[in-house]
Amino acid sequence: MSVFVEVDHVGRIFPLPNGGSYIALSNIELKIKQGEFVSLIGHSGCGKSTLLNIVAGLDKPTYGGVILEGRQVTQPGPDRMVVFQNYSLLPWLSVRENIALGVDEVMANRPASERKEIIEHHIDLVGLRHAAKKRPSELSGGMKQRVAIARALALRPKLLLLDEPFGALDALTRGGLQEQLMKICEESKVTCIMVTHDVDEALLLSDRIVMLTNGPESHIGQILDVDIPRPRQRMEVVNHPSYYSYRNEMIYFLNQQKKAKLRQSKKQQVIARNGLEKINLEIGFIPLTDCAPLVVAKEKGFFEKHGLEEVTLNREPSWKAIAKGVATGRLDAAQMVAGMPMSLTLGAGNNTPVPMVSALTLSRNGNAITLSKRLYDQGVRTLADLKAALQATPDKVHTLGVVYPSSMQNLMLRYWLASGGIDPDRDVSLTVIPPPQMLSNLKAGNIDGYCVGEPWNSRAVNEGHGFVIANDLDIFPGHIEKVLGVREEWANKYPQTHLALVKALLEACEYCDDLRNREEIVGLLSQDQYVGALAEDIRPGFIDPYDWGTNAEPKILQRYNQFFVEQTNYPERVEILWVMTQMARWGLTSFPKNWVDIIERVRRADIFGEAARQLEFPDFGRDRDPIQLFDGTLFDPDNPIAYLNSLEIKREIRVEEIDIDPVAASFA
Repeated sequence: MSVFVEVDHVGRIFPLPNGGSYIALSNIELKIKQGEFVSLIGHSGCGKSTLLNIVAGLDKPTYGGVILEGRQVTQPGPDRMVVFQNYSLLPWLSVRENIALGVDEVMANRPASERKEIIEHHIDLVGLRHAAKKRPSELSGGMKQRVAIARALALRPKLLLLDEPFGALDALTRGGLQEQLMKICEESKVTCIMVTHDVDEALLLSDRIVMLTNGPESHIGQILDVDIPRPRQRMEVVNHPSYYSYRNEMIYFLNQQKKAKLRQSKKQQVIARNGLEKINLEIGFIPLTDCAPLVVAKEKGFFEKHGLEEVTLNREPSWKAIAKGVATGRLDAAQMVAGMPMSLTLGAGNNTPVPMVSALTLSRNGNAITLSKRLYDQGVRTLADLKAALQATPDKVHTLGVVYPSSMQNLMLRYWLASGGIDPDRDVSLTVIPPPQMLSNLKAGNIDGYCVGEPWNSRAVNEGHGFVIANDLDIFPGHIEKVLGVREEWANKYPQTHLALVKALLEACEYCDDLRNREEIVGLLSQDQYVGALAEDIRPGFIDPYDWGTNAEPKILQRYNQFFVEQTNYPERVEILWVMTQMARWGLTSFPKNWVDIIERVRRADIFGEAARQLEFPDFGRDRDPIQLFDGTLFDPDNPIAYLNSLEIKREIRVEEIDIDPVAASFA
């Protein structure tokens, strides 16, 4: 479906009495499809109503513009109708007359009988036939708002704009009107943009929720796709398996903005010191057990020790958000899945290449493949059993969740399936799901299993919804898992800051692998601002024996979560090359003919080495040996193309020279 409304890099700057200026909105970019319901949420003062007024034509942007059906919005018009919180009814006119006022003005060229029919239809549409002759003073708040909605819809607008339309109503009236609005929008196929402070209202009504950051210079911080089927009923929405995940993401975003506002009010002008170019950093992470090094560096003071005086850890909703956050400069650095720096550099997914640098491996292992208990009850215990189960039900599509295309979870799951004769693209369906949403989708029956990091495997086992059929130590023990990623441009601009960041995290990794510290770390990770999971779900494999959810006895897994020992942290060339071959194997990218140059550009062992030497840590990596996974196949790092050609199950292999310059200014 083509774009219906386009907010094209809109900014709004207001002059101040003292001659200064206030930047309310900065670089707002949003595309809306016809029939979509989009909500804008954010704290007061973030520019929600300002943006709505610009779309309505009631205000003009300082730069950028709004396009509606291919035409620029320059002034108000009947193709965009606004419903305000305060109703804005004329008190001396009846319900019918308030609705008729706009119809008679805009549709003056139509016959009186047709205009009357339109007016009466919309009176019935909002259920006000019994009050058609009453004036606003005789109506309740909910009835007044229904008149305002009917008045707007009677003009048959292309776009309905709602500015907190139910904010002044009591909960019961608000609930009834919300359901009526949903019904009207579905029947009329009208496109809606609504400003609201109510996260539950946004979830009930919206197809997408646009979350705005604090002002000044407010911009889109996150967009949440609400994948809940329509038509919707309130209780069905509340009971949907993804409801609380969506709700928690919005509340978490708003809470983080509140904290940011508090920090901003206390913040003084920071002047870089301690020999660093930049001492205040925004670092992204995903709520997983192996985010421990970042949490420890923050909570135990390693960032401050190395001169990074103000580091904010941003819990992100997905790996896609991490990738975009770093690529666009919203984040200075991030915890990344192993293949992300390379996939961004190569421009995977038809994106413009964004050269990245990875100078530190943060963790190894920590993943498992969890399948639904239903498959266990059907006798699935091994990969061969899974293949037999798939063959026994050829008409059923079995769906498995992965976290990101270039993640080890995706690449390892694909390798595991293919080794058992299961084509991951043809015999099953793989779908990308953020880690925190895996279990809810498994419980709902949307997927039959997943490959993800902890605590989402142990939680499935503890709640009785799944069993672990294999983990990292069964498939590829000691593999690279999470890495530190920054843009190459950023690393070049802030070399001493980058070095300090690597040193702080390297010390934190050492702290994480001292088993005497693990109890304390579990307590840190359990906090809501980090993983926010129960300790009993974090502990298996981290401290306690690991439970597969089968009849097997739980046992201690050495190195299941590995952060420092056995040269964990060195950015290994061979491992990155293996990741590149797997991305090419499954058609995620071409295999670069100039792979040596690209690996050396991404893999910055020189920065790691300098950091390690300053800390008096070993500055070397592992032996440069071929990689051997559980099926016995050897990967020769000196002949990756021959290795690719030897694989039986794969997509068409493309080998070409990949030019990753010039650096992209943005990320799609």
